[in-house]
Amino acid sequence: MSIPFLKDDPLPPGEVQAVAPGIRRILCGNPGPFTYRGTNTWIIGHGSDVAVLDPGPQDAAHLAAILRATEGERITRILVSHTHRDHSPGVAALQAATGAASLGFGPHLTPPDQGGEGGDHDFRPQVMLPDGAALETDDWRLTALHTPGHCANHLCFALESDGTRGVLFSADHVMSWSTSVVSPPDGDMAAYMRSLARLAARDDRIYLPGHGPPLPEPAPFVAALTAHRLEREAMVLDALRAARRATARELVPPVYGPRLDDRLVPAAARSLLAHLIKLAEEGAASRDGEQWEAR
Repeated sequence: MSIPFLKDDPLPPGEVQAVAPGIRRILCGNPGPFTYRGTNTWIIGHGSDVAVLDPGPQDAAHLAAILRATEGERITRILVSHTHRDHSPGVAALQAATGAASLGFGPHLTPPDQGGEGGDHDFRPQVMLPDGAALETDDWRLTALHTPGHCANHLCFALESDGTRGVLFSADHVMSWSTSVVSPPDGDMAAYMRSLARLAARDDRIYLPGHGPPLPEPAPFVAALTAHRLEREAMVLDALRAARRATARELVPPVYGPRLDDRLVPAAARSLLAHLIKLAEEGAASRDGEQWEAR
């Protein structure tokens, strides 16, 4: 099933987009093959009790844009959806400038020597947000949803306010421009699929992702993502049966095709490894070191 990705995102880095009452977006200028045009920073609320979600990487221009957008207001909370280096390292400078408290599920859960590459291992939230934790002001309420898969400490945030209903900050679990990287061991495909099913059971009307433009009518998009992952899993198993024995990297060409951008091959291999681990947990594959076989 094809996924109806949204590629049109004309917002320039540093400018402010009013997305809905009480919700503003600022795009960080950190484009790349995994960040698209950059990381979205979301400003929630107005006036004396403002929250900033995902201040992005360490970037002086982006910090200045956040402070400019909230001039005359008071940032009281800095929220982190997950501890990848394009989302959380900007917390420290924003906290120094505002005195706001930092909040997140917890520190990065996989040490660097155990495959936690890409993680921000310096971030430690002052306030830890377990699944179901709620943050409230006079104007809005946010509920944290633990959605591991892309990152073990990943949170989505459901927003309720007087003028807005059915809004989910989906961060990197569901992005509008591309599928999410799931890289073991911090990334977990079985957990990712469970988290997708959790979101599919909700009735949100719009997703505000970590990368890419806002995603209206997310239900068919999530259904397409789910179907895509299941199709990819079937392709992995078929390729493994054809090869009889292979590494995850050796399965990249038959699964993704020979024209995959070379920059994406390592991430593709990690994604296939995630599928293989899930298949092994379900009894459909077995592992001998880096080699895999279908069962």
